[in-house]
Amino acid sequence: MALKKELGLLDVYAIAMGTTISGGFFLLPGLAYAVAGPAVIISYLVAAVLVVPAMFSMVELTTAMPRAGGAYYFLDRAMGPLMGSIGGLGTYVVLVLKTAFALIGIGAYLSLFFPDLPIIPVALVLALAFGGLNLAGAKKTGSFQVILVVILLIIVAWFMGDGLFSIRASHFGAFFDAGADAIFATAGLVYISYAGLTKITSVAEEVQDPERNLPLGMFLALGTATLIYGLGTYVMVGIIPPATLGADLTPAASAAEGFSGPVGKIVISIGAFLSFFAAANAGVLSASRYPMAMGRDRLLPTGLGRTNEGGIPDRAIYLTTALLVLVILTLDPLKIAKLASAFQLLMFAGVCLAVIVMRESRILAYDPGYKSPLYPWMQYLGIIAAVVLIGQMGLLSISFSLGLVGLSIVWYNLYAKEKVERGGAILHWFARLGQHRYDPLEAELRGILKEKGVRESDLFESVVAKSVVIDIDKRCTYHELVQEVSRRLGPLIALTQKEIFDLFIEGNERGATPVTAGIAMPHFRTRQVDVPIMAFVRARKGVDDLEEEVIEGTSVPHRIDEIHAVFFLVSPDDDPGQHLRILAKIAGRVEESDFFEAWTSARDEQELKEVLLRDDRFMSVVVADTGGTASLIGNTLRDAQLPVGSLVTLIRRGRKIVVPKGSTTLMHGDRLTIIGDPASLRQLKERFDA
Repeated sequence: MALKKELGLLDVYAIAMGTTISGGFFLLPGLAYAVAGPAVIISYLVAAVLVVPAMFSMVELTTAMPRAGGAYYFLDRAMGPLMGSIGGLGTYVVLVLKTAFALIGIGAYLSLFFPDLPIIPVALVLALAFGGLNLAGAKKTGSFQVILVVILLIIVAWFMGDGLFSIRASHFGAFFDAGADAIFATAGLVYISYAGLTKITSVAEEVQDPERNLPLGMFLALGTATLIYGLGTYVMVGIIPPATLGADLTPAASAAEGFSGPVGKIVISIGAFLSFFAAANAGVLSASRYPMAMGRDRLLPTGLGRTNEGGIPDRAIYLTTALLVLVILTLDPLKIAKLASAFQLLMFAGVCLAVIVMRESRILAYDPGYKSPLYPWMQYLGIIAAVVLIGQMGLLSISFSLGLVGLSIVWYNLYAKEKVERGGAILHWFARLGQHRYDPLEAELRGILKEKGVRESDLFESVVAKSVVIDIDKRCTYHELVQEVSRRLGPLIALTQKEIFDLFIEGNERGATPVTAGIAMPHFRTRQVDVPIMAFVRARKGVDDLEEEVIEGTSVPHRIDEIHAVFFLVSPDDDPGQHLRILAKIAGRVEESDFFEAWTSARDEQELKEVLLRDDRFMSVVVADTGGTASLIGNTLRDAQLPVGSLVTLIRRGRKIVVPKGSTTLMHGDRLTIIGDPASLRQLKERFDA
């Protein structure tokens, strides 16, 4: 069962921010200062620059494949289930450890006010509370996260704004005395502070409009985090005496007390509590999606991949909460979570490599809404940066990470290897060198395309509005159908009628024409068109001689004589992604339960086109001499004062179709098909309903 898409842009931003501004701001600056001195400010900025390649790579992958599981899913689909097991199990352990770290880390600030408070029981109660909140669904979890982050950002903004007026310039006198090596070594230490920015990718399947909201939310979070770390450490260095900052485990509280007294210390401590709460809340949310995604793919017991009636992965949440409790009771998360940083860097290198693999596989259905700039040099930089920083982590941290890799390999070979028959995109790369490939991956990516839908730039509504419509009452052969479509499309394409015919027939003969569930979609791409061109046919009595094929990797039982809808698409050769998105959009529409009833009952060309249009992207109105449309009578389209984001694409006048022009005068009884953005159509609906 698919997860509900309940998270909007603000939720994405809040989850990314809540997992980023926690220990890296409230605990780590003092330890980092002990190594780099005042230049710790530069270290935080360098770390932000170094995280950019991994961020760009993660955004590209997640807009192409918005699925639960984040790094696990990307590594699995790029390089196969063994790498998926390493990325999934290892990252899951790391997330659980870091979530436990956030819960126990609250103690460093609580001890400022309640020295005798038992930290472990408090952490256990919080673990159970956040587990219960996640069982209420991603929307409620996200809403709570937004509240936490908004208050946190207000407190941090006060800290930076007020603190800037109390800076002591003398604290920066020996700015570069620690040397460049210390600055870059400290950058490696604080680099992991930005790792939370990518946690949102594990819940990408639950994000509305992921191609917009995921990149925008993550980039806004990166910009905000960089500003906060830069200015925040500047305030801490400028206020706390150099002799004490290096040993201070609560530097934000010390700085706030320095410029605002005990009240400042209380306020920033509240901010620290909120930051750890936000990190723990988002940690449970993102961590639980890893066993769910791996359960779906049979790398873990399949029960973990199931959701309850509300679409919530309850079993994965129970497991995550139980592991949190176990870690808190038996281990020291404050120490072990730090050891896991090298593994996080290894995963960052992995996602950079995954982008290279996905691009070089040349899978047409790999269609990210955002493409990383400076490919592949950006990815090479990300891999090199991660490897260099891992070298700064020390032998113990590297050994811990290698242990996670080893355990994941053992698990894969003992449990999962015999249960999966799946390959990654890397096999498609090998196919270019004469080796085999894994075709089901293409079907899976086409399925994702169908879920994501078309983009604004695809102008799907305009393509439908301008399409050629053929309504046939008699039974016909596929060749007869293609001849008629080729004749009708001839004037629109810089190809001869025979060339168009041959290209459609060739696609059918080599199995490139999807045929399923009563429809067929012949298609090809060519350099002889600048924009997509569509023709669709309603064959009331069916089509003969059309070979059965499979779409989306599944066979739908049907008889050839049940083919009643044929959609012909011709697209520019240089944009295969757009071509596949339009095909996927049509496939998604015809699978809806009301399609064939609407298709067979449509009375004319106008209604046939409206069957394909998205409900929030078009409206149909009849001009009458009463009501809101009365003002249109006698006016030209140019003078109708329609919103800028809307366009009249069809006018039905009696039995005739009138091609809309600016000079077309509207008359009583005209039926208008209007396409546009949702906001413009809402304006028109309010106007015409008046």
